Amino acid sequence: MNQIIERFKSQVGKEITESPSPVGRWLGGILREIEEGKVVADITIRPEMTNPIGMVHGGTLALISDEMIGVAVASLNLQTFFVSINLNTEFLFGAKNGETIRAVSEIIRKGKTVINAECKIYNLSGKLLSKSTSNLVATSIEK
Repeated sequence: MNQIIERFKSQVGKEITESPSPVGRWLGGILREIEEGKVVADITIRPEMTNPIGMVHGGTLALISDEMIGVAVASLNLQTFFVSINLNTEFLFGAKNGETIRAVSEIIRKGKTVINAECKIYNLSGKLLSKSTSNLVATSIEK
């Protein structure tokens, strides 16, 4: 049994307040779905996440993507930590302060030392706002 998945599943539908990641706690949001290698969360854009014109900052979208990819990797319940070695993000559309967005992250390929993952962020009408891909490498740090 994957204890990580079971712990996450108990949080589905609830505000994310107990993440082991300080960034995850700062982002907040609501966990909508979790399974091995996939996570879905809704995050409401707050003023500190926006640029001077009140739209979500591109760096915030990249941060959300990196964090959600990290959660998808954590759901695999591997013995060591993995860290990002790159993150490529395409910004397609914006979101306004107060708008809720949905991040969908999935593991594409899991190798012994490298994991390839993606995160797509949508508005709640289904319009794709950004898409990111990342490669993560195994560390020597055990969980």
